[in-house]
Amino acid sequence: FNCQNNLLGSLNLLVPALQRPGTRFLFTSSIAVYGAAQVPMTEAMTPHPEDPYGIAKYAFELELAAAHRTHGLDYVVFRPHNVYGEGQNVADRYSNVVGIFVRQALAGQPLTVFGDGTQTRAFSHVSEVAPVLARAFDTPAAWNTVYNLGADTPYTVLRIARAVQRAVGREVDIRHLAPRDEVEHAWADHGRAHAAFGRPEPVDLDDGVARMVAWVRR
Repeated sequence: FNCQNNLLGSLNLLVPALQRPGTRFLFTSSIAVYGAAQVPMTEAMTPHPEDPYGIAKYAFELELAAAHRTHGLDYVVFRPHNVYGEGQNVADRYSNVVGIFVRQALAGQPLTVFGDGTQTRAFSHVSEVAPVLARAFDTPAAWNTVYNLGADTPYTVLRIARAVQRAVGREVDIRHLAPRDEVEHAWADHGRAHAAFGRPEPVDLDDGVARMVAWVRR
C-alpha cells in the first residue's frame, strides 16, 4: 500500500509531467528520509531512511533528480514534518498523532501513547507550511533544491497529549502502549527554507491545537 501510493502514485504523475514542456513538479517528501540519530536534520545530511515510508519518499526524490538531469524537469522537494491543523483528516488512523489524539479525546476515548511518551517531534501547524508550498512555483531561485519545512521547536508526545486535553476542556485519560520501533527524536533545521522563502509566523502549540479542535467540532 505504501509503495503503491507514495512511489508508484508519484511516478504516475511524473511521467505525464515529462511529456508536457514547461511543467514543474513540487513534491512533499518527509524528514523520514533522514532516519535516526541525525538531529537537527539538515539537507546536507545523507538520508538513511529506516522504514518503508521514508524509503518510498526518498526513492521518488531520486527519481525527480534524475528527471531533471535527463529531461530538464524543474522541481522543488519539501521535507515537511508532523503537520497538523484545520482541514486534516482526523479519521485517518495513520495520520499525525495530533489528529489521532483529537479524535480520541472528542470521542471520550483515552489517548494512546506508545512507550513513555518522551519521543520528540517538531509539530508544525499547517499555516507554517502551506503558504511556502504555494510560493515555490513562483520562486525560480528555489527550483531543483530540497528544503526542510516546518516548526523549529520540538515537543514530547506527552506535551501534545496535555495540549489536546486543555483544548477539549477535560482530563482525558492517557493509555501507555508497548513502544514502537520508531525514530525517537526527529526535528529539523530550516535555515535553507527561511533564506529562500522567509520565516513563517510561528504558531504557539496550544493555540494551534485549540484552533484544530474548534475546527473539528464545527
